[in-house]
Amino acid sequence: MGRILAIDYGRKRVGLAVTDPLQLIATPLATVAAHEVVEYLQRYVAENEVERFVIGEPRQMNGEPSESQRYITPFVNRLRKVLPEIPVVFYDERFTSVLAHRAIIEGGVKKMTRRTDKGLVDRVSAVIILQSYLESAAVRSERG
Repeated sequence: MGRILAIDYGRKRVGLAVTDPLQLIATPLATVAAHEVVEYLQRYVAENEVERFVIGEPRQMNGEPSESQRYITPFVNRLRKVLPEIPVVFYDERFTSVLAHRAIIEGGVKKMTRRTDKGLVDRVSAVIILQSYLESAAVRSERG
């Protein structure tokens, strides 16, 4: 069983999170510049077995795709071209940034760290996307 890798794609930075090999626990992996993320993922996949990518899918409150989707689609197309053997699935990411901010504050992260570590929210958002995906009914039914 390979790892599941979640991607919280942003125009500047991309938050990444990954499961353990048994797909039980989601942990932060890295924050990577958007223009370097495909190369980073290629290196990661060369060293680790990845079963699938889970991409945070930004949606508006009414369920329609958000404006950000126009930046995510070209990234996903490139990822599928470069790593065609790894399936890509989308997962609703509404409210993940708000939840990530809240989790960081409630976790006691100091204000100075929150200001200087710009990628922290991206990584935590990726973890939230991945953990939600793992807890979803679709994944539970796949496992039997």
